[in-house]
Amino acid sequence: MLNYEEELKKFHPSMDVNEAEDAIYSRDLTDVTDILKEMMRDEKERKNKNKSNSRSVK
Repeated sequence: MLNYEEELKKFHPSMDVNEAEDAIYSRDLTDVTDILKEMMRDEKERKNKNKSNSRSVK
């Protein structure tokens, strides 16, 4: 019969898993919120640019 306590003591996680985890967590991933913030900032800048252009035309 297996002695689970002894087997757990022998267990060592795969280095590949640890390396993959480090690579995933160390990345600065863009999510939907980041994309929406950028779109809103771009739209605001575009509107401000259009306002300043319309003032100079008058």
